[in-house]
Amino acid sequence: MTTNAQTVPVMNRPKMFFPREHGATAMLLTPIVAVAILARTWRWSELAVLTAAFAAISAKDPAVLLVRQRFLWKRKSPESSAAVPWLLGWTALLLASALVLLATWPLKSFLAMGAVIAAFACLAVLVNLKNRQRSTLFQIASAAALTSTALATSLAAFGSIPSWCWTLWALIAMQACAGILVVHARLDARIALRKSTPASQTFRHAAQAALVLLLCGAIAATALRQVSIALALAVAIGGYAYDLLRQRNPVSLQMPLKTVGLQALLLSTVYSLLLITGLW
Repeated sequence: MTTNAQTVPVMNRPKMFFPREHGATAMLLTPIVAVAILARTWRWSELAVLTAAFAAISAKDPAVLLVRQRFLWKRKSPESSAAVPWLLGWTALLLASALVLLATWPLKSFLAMGAVIAAFACLAVLVNLKNRQRSTLFQIASAAALTSTALATSLAAFGSIPSWCWTLWALIAMQACAGILVVHARLDARIALRKSTPASQTFRHAAQAALVLLLCGAIAATALRQVSIALALAVAIGGYAYDLLRQRNPVSLQMPLKTVGLQALLLSTVYSLLLITGLW
């Protein structure tokens, strides 16, 4: 499907707007599960965080399509008839969830979180409109924004954000950022392999910098005798460093992206379990 200013996409079958980026969805949901476990308690408002998060990420694609239709294509897209009801449905779910959170969160926290989410949503639509979604800075911001569901879940569980939750968010965001950058480095290498041209090193260098940051975290955790957290960071460093290394191998670059995604999900799961153990 082509989505530029000159060509309007053709829809061959009814479009269903569910999240397509499974990695992003995992980044959104994993912190919710982690905080729910570490909270050692349960409130129904935590479910509202889950539905709000899922509705927000699901609404992105129909919103981007409609904005592109309005400002780029200048004429109606065949998919817009499906995009409108899906966007309205996800927005309704998001608003209903927000009402539950408004009744349970401190007002200042609700307003602050709402402002940040609204600002990032506008940024995401604008970046997609300009086809700049591969920007390194935007990818880093996305990792921080998606994993901030840890903070939202904590507010739902406690009405506040304890210090351990800030630590959890920082650690999950660091790992998510590294994972995103490594995947984009692989995509650049795959593209270069097909075109028989040198691969762009932008994401590779950014991924290497992210690994250095993880290493600093591992050293700090070791100094503080946080064995599980240090081990979690070591696992992430080893996994991503190995992936960057095998990206030099043309055979490895032929690996299906689904397989790469499953391996990344496994690494992320092990990492999260070790963090939960360390923060328990």
